[in-house]
Formats: sequence, structure tokens, C-alpha cells
Amino acid sequence: MAHAKTRAELLSERIADEILAGALPPGLHLDEQVLARRFGVSRTPVRDALRLLSGTGLIDIRPRLGATVRTVTTEELDTLFVAMGEIEASCARLASLCMTRGERASLRAHHEAMAGLAAAHDREAYVEANLEFHGLLYAGAHNRTIEDIARALRRRLMPYRRAQFQAPGRLARSHAEHDLVVRAVLARDAAGANTAMLVHMSVVEDVFVDLAGAARSEAPPEAPRPARNSRSDVRR
Repeated sequence: MAHAKTRAELLSERIADEILAGALPPGLHLDEQVLARRFGVSRTPVRDALRLLSGTGLIDIRPRLGATVRTVTTEELDTLFVAMGEIEASCARLASLCMTRGERASLRAHHEAMAGLAAAHDREAYVEANLEFHGLLYAGAHNRTIEDIARALRRRLMPYRRAQFQAPGRLARSHAEHDLVVRAVLARDAAGANTAMLVHMSVVEDVFVDLAGAARSEAPPEAPRPARNSRSDVRR
């Protein structure tokens, strides 16, 4: 079951989305008071949100200097996605061999439920269900070390993995890619599960790169003004 998000988690997602969209450019100092006014919250959730984002590599936090938006190079992002793809593929492969009957049933049921979310274009619900889907494979690998690495990489790449779902039609395509993984896992096809997950993670990176490129090409030359209607997204 997905937990109810805190104000800090909701706010960290909003800030991450704006960084990835170019509204908060690399090198920008993230002033807590300015961000609090921008999103209509107090400074406490802003401070907590920035701490959460520091683990993703999107921002740097330094003593007495505060938070700054990082410049993430294409090479750095590519190495992270390659690592994530290999670890996710290993989890899928091991899950196909090690999952219990009950775990396989849970994976099948969860995957089938996600079809409705994709059909309804419920992006937020699908994003949360997607986390659980991959989590089922991490746990199903029955290897605590690999599971810990997978979860750590997922935290690092979370903003990028969320952003890919903004692409038109991405929910349906993501579910179709999951279907190939699930079929292989349930058939105990280790090689097939490994390949299907590698392909899936490669598509995730490609979709994000395409979105990021489109955002850069559409960005105005001057710095955008602060958004005014943000309070409904981050509740007090």
C-alpha cells in the first residue's frame, strides 16, 4: 500500500519537476524563504523537501551556503540509468527464479490493476503503483544486497523516472513493457525477464531524454517569473 505523502514529499516533487523542466535552472540558489512564498507553505517543509532532493543529485546543499541547483551532465545521467537498468534486470531475472507462488500471484494482480490506471490516464496513481510494481520484483529477487542497491538507485533517479510519465501515451506503453516482464517472470523465463526489463529501463531513459530536450528547446531565454497558482498542489 502506498503511504500518504507528506508536505515535504509533495513539495520535493514539485521542485524536482520545475528543475527538470528548466524553470529552476542549474546554478540557481534555492532560497528557502523565496520557495516558501512561491509554493504557499512555511519554511519547514521547504527545508525538509530540499533535504530529500539532495539525495537525488538534483541539488547541492552546503553549510552556510544553502541549496543550489546542480548541473547534471548527460554522461552522469547515462551512467546512472545504465546501472539502474542492470540492477532492475537482475531483480527481474532473480524474481523469475525465486518468487514464491504467493509473490507471483501478487505481481500478477498488481499488474492487472495497473491496466485500469493506465486506461484512465491516472498519472499520479500510476506513478505510485509503478513504485510498488518494481518493489515487488526487488523483494521477489530474495537477495537483500541487490534489493538495497536497487532501492538506493531508484531514490537517486526518482525525479527522472517520474518525469517520463509526462510524455503522451506513456502510461499505456509503460504497462505494455511491464506486461512482457510479468509474462517472463511468471513463466520462470530468467533470460526473457532480464531482457524485457533492460528494454523497459532503456525506454524510460530515452523518453526522459526526449522530454528534457523538448523542454530546453521551448524554454524562454530569460528567467521565468515565479508561479502563482501552486497552493493547490502542496497542501498546508
